[in-house]
Amino acid sequence: MSDIVNKKFHFSTPFLSGYKKFVLPIINPDGSSAWPDVFSIDKIENLRKTVGEHHFMAQMMLEFTPLENVRLDPGKIQFYNCDFNALTGRLGDWGITGAAMYWDPSLGHKNTDASVCAFIFRDDKSHNIFLHDILYMVVPRNHPQPLTYQCNLVLDFLNKYQIRRLSVEVNGLGNALPEILNDKISKTGGGIVVQRVNNHEKKETRIMNALEPLLGAGRLFAHTKIQKTPFLSEMLGWSPIGGTGHDDGLDAVSGAINILPIPIRPQGRINQQYTANTNFKI
Repeated sequence: MSDIVNKKFHFSTPFLSGYKKFVLPIINPDGSSAWPDVFSIDKIENLRKTVGEHHFMAQMMLEFTPLENVRLDPGKIQFYNCDFNALTGRLGDWGITGAAMYWDPSLGHKNTDASVCAFIFRDDKSHNIFLHDILYMVVPRNHPQPLTYQCNLVLDFLNKYQIRRLSVEVNGLGNALPEILNDKISKTGGGIVVQRVNNHEKKETRIMNALEPLLGAGRLFAHTKIQKTPFLSEMLGWSPIGGTGHDDGLDAVSGAINILPIPIRPQGRINQQYTANTNFKI
């Protein structure tokens, strides 16, 4: 039988013999576009910012980068220290078009996986993301109702920023949370929508696809309060091949980036003083 198989798949010449490898990156060695009529340099740079450096080099420059070499550099985050103005719909100098809050739950015990709720603003005109606050929850080890304890913290977090929609990852432990949250919301007057989110994509892939393009393009901003949380140390220790310890904050922020945001519009105008012209004749 083995002789028949060997004869069936035996080639007199090596496979692909005579073929030549042809590689044409989107950017020439001199920095010009390989297809200037279709892809201008500006369009290429916009593409690079959209897909991120890793995907751009692999797909557009045809240079493979091993996943284990991909990192999330916290030094590329741009920090700010201002609050959102609901009247003008602005965060400092930036116009805000949307917001999102996402909860990646766990039991929240000390020295275990963290239970994290992330709150972001979006500016869809400039494609900037603003990580405005992030809540790392630690539940006392002997607390009789750890999930209820966390739901109270998250609802306080929602009310702090007057957000009316919460997305909850319901894979595993999170499956019980929407019911607890809705029960508490109904007792306090309602008005908050709880959205269930099922994630089927690998966590490391979600994190890389959400954060790496933003960091590479300089479009990830964070409030200075984030510097006092474990988020930056999670970035330093993270690898897309996994096995790097805690990444719960990264997962929560990626979830907030990927969900449909709540639209934000200015609620009013700042009062202005007007001076009437009284220098006229009747």
